[in-house]
Amino acid sequence: MRAIRGRWDDHFSIRARDEGWKARSVFKLMEMDRKWKLFRKGQKALDLGCYPGSWSQYALKRVGSRGEVIGIDLKYPLGINYKNFRFIEADVFKLDMEWLREEISPRDIILSDLAPKTTGIRWRDSYFSIQLGRIALKISEVLLKRDGIFICKIFEGEEAPGFRKEISSYFKKIKDFRPVAVRSGSYERYIIGFSFNR
Repeated sequence: MRAIRGRWDDHFSIRARDEGWKARSVFKLMEMDRKWKLFRKGQKALDLGCYPGSWSQYALKRVGSRGEVIGIDLKYPLGINYKNFRFIEADVFKLDMEWLREEISPRDIILSDLAPKTTGIRWRDSYFSIQLGRIALKISEVLLKRDGIFICKIFEGEEAPGFRKEISSYFKKIKDFRPVAVRSGSYERYIIGFSFNR
């Protein structure tokens, strides 16, 4: 029997439940992967803002048993019980970069679906999403392998063009993308950096 629909339910929410994904956001990552072939077997991935776990679920499926996924968040993504998944409970703003370097081996791909607690005030939500993006980029400086891939969610706003320029200085090319699964009223976008060159 299908669960009773809530006010946020849509085609993607229902499909995620039916297919066993933790959240509808998996379809955003899935679309990007299908478009650019981001994953391969044996990769090491880092999932920033991993709760509720659908991106880690998908990454684990794509990297296979020889790969590894580490998730960082304030909440553990329940039900992600794989030998090659490790969870670190942490506030990304308080992470020590030297500790990260010692604790986590270099990554092939870094995913950031980090988002601030939204207020509905567009400039504010956008500003804080860019701050989270900058932390994700800083973590990538420490952990991303040369030629690695970086995926970062932002909310479009005044600071977004400048942040895209920052990202472009670290990668051979970047793509700006709005997946089909982004809700119609949202100003959420994803920036994908290809071939880390620092």
